[in-house]
Amino acid sequence: MITRLSSSLESFKTLEFGPGLNVLLADKSEGATDLQTRNGAGKTSFVDTVHFLTGGKAGTESIFRSDALIDASFEIRLDVGDDEVTVERSGASPSKIYLNGPVEDWPIPPKFKEDRGDFEISNTNWCHTLGAKWFGLETTPETGSKFQPSFRSLFAYFARRQSSGAFQHPTQQAAKQQIWDQQVAISYLLGMDWHLSQEFQGLREKEKLVSSLGKAARSGELGPHFGRASDLRTKVVVAARRAEQIREQIDAFQVIPEYRALETEASEITRSINALGEENFVDRQLIIELQAALSEEEAPATDDLEKLYAEAGVVLPETLTRRLDEVQAFHRTIIENRASHLNAELTSAETRIEDREARKTKLDERRRQIMGVLQSGGALEQYTSLREELGRAEAEVETLRQRLETAEMLESTKAELDTDRARLTQALRDDIHERSDTINQAILTFEELSESLYEQAGSLTIDAGSAGPKFEVKIDNQRSKGITNMQIFCFDMMLIELCSKRGTTPGFLIHDSHLFDGVDERQVAKALQLGAEKAESLGFQYIVTMNSDAIPSDGFRRGFDIFDYVLKTRITDAVDDGGLFGVRF
Repeated sequence: MITRLSSSLESFKTLEFGPGLNVLLADKSEGATDLQTRNGAGKTSFVDTVHFLTGGKAGTESIFRSDALIDASFEIRLDVGDDEVTVERSGASPSKIYLNGPVEDWPIPPKFKEDRGDFEISNTNWCHTLGAKWFGLETTPETGSKFQPSFRSLFAYFARRQSSGAFQHPTQQAAKQQIWDQQVAISYLLGMDWHLSQEFQGLREKEKLVSSLGKAARSGELGPHFGRASDLRTKVVVAARRAEQIREQIDAFQVIPEYRALETEASEITRSINALGEENFVDRQLIIELQAALSEEEAPATDDLEKLYAEAGVVLPETLTRRLDEVQAFHRTIIENRASHLNAELTSAETRIEDREARKTKLDERRRQIMGVLQSGGALEQYTSLREELGRAEAEVETLRQRLETAEMLESTKAELDTDRARLTQALRDDIHERSDTINQAILTFEELSESLYEQAGSLTIDAGSAGPKFEVKIDNQRSKGITNMQIFCFDMMLIELCSKRGTTPGFLIHDSHLFDGVDERQVAKALQLGAEKAESLGFQYIVTMNSDAIPSDGFRRGFDIFDYVLKTRITDAVDDGGLFGVRF
């Protein structure tokens, strides 16, 4: 129970609370618009202050770290277990909580500060302490274990905040609250096995990882080639065989250091042999011509000479003529000389051909020797190239093997996850069956609460789904904004009733005025009466913030006066210092 809320800020409106129903009323100024009635009075700020003093986050955007409030400290006096303590916190040092009261024997003992005369505890340990004292949580959460119930998540169902989007759905205490946190928190508060919800979230995380891994494997350059494990297994075998063949070539490979010099020499020999062949071709053509010339060389006929000289005798003087036999002898000499010359040329050509053939034979022998050496091995560059090719082939094999492992892991993991989901779903069904008394109590409590507000009772359904426990709240005409808010009212009342009976509760329930927006005033009156009755009978405190013009004028039972529960301190939007903090910012 909360007994007092105060601050070192002089303009702050100190609030005193009593047991049962407490109504913090905000007076509507005359002539104010509907929007203005909900702006600046401080009803929502009251809820934020309670969260701030019970370990809520205080980031740079927090109002308690604004220029107007950062130097102020805020205090709340409330029951923590069986002890009443005073709690102090400031925006200037949000990580430190100062306590006054019997706190020495707490599970996480605060440190006494002699300079202040009170105790100090870190905000983190303060949350662990409240979780242990109010909800029975472990003061030291399981190391390395995720998706556990936390104090802040559980407490938010007992002090919903409009700024967090807490009035959108009964099972959500914040618009951004993840499904696993809802399942874990509600399962814990209802007395179900919350570990199953924890395991369901772990399963979702694994499925998300498998899905991401599959997308990554199918994306990019590997995407078109990524497929079934059986297909990849075939590719691995083929690629491994190719790598082995290259490895065998390397093992049989002999590096010839003079490979390039020998290769160059062989090329030069080939060019020389070709040149000698061309020269032989020229000489063979010359021999053919010489042989033809020799066959044509013979002495002219005697008749021709006699005819020639007869004609010369007519033309030339008789003194210049020679004897015919002398001429014939001279002509024979010329023919013999020419034949001798042609034979000499012919012999020379044949000799040159023979020499070249001999050289060709020697060169060809040398070339065969070189080619034999070259064929027995290769150059260092070729060896290096083979090694590089082997590296590429082995890298391809390794890549394919990794993809095969990934594909096999994905296929086997998917099968395992399906099995795990089926196992968890069955375990959840068994838990619902085994805890039927607890669940039935929750169902009946919600029905009774809704029946007190509407002619036809609503329903709370708890079922085992393939994604974890499903909690469904229904009241007729639930599409209406007012009906939705009353679903939240009944759900919260059901939670604090069950938790109060088990002794796992903060001892109070806070409802912001936003909960009653759009609700018919008769239902508002019934809700306030029902809250007062439950708080009195079960011993918890029910704090409501409301606008003065939203107080129902009809619907209360005879003898019930709502103003008997209104706090003495009232806030207003009429003046700048009329709000809870006494300042506008």
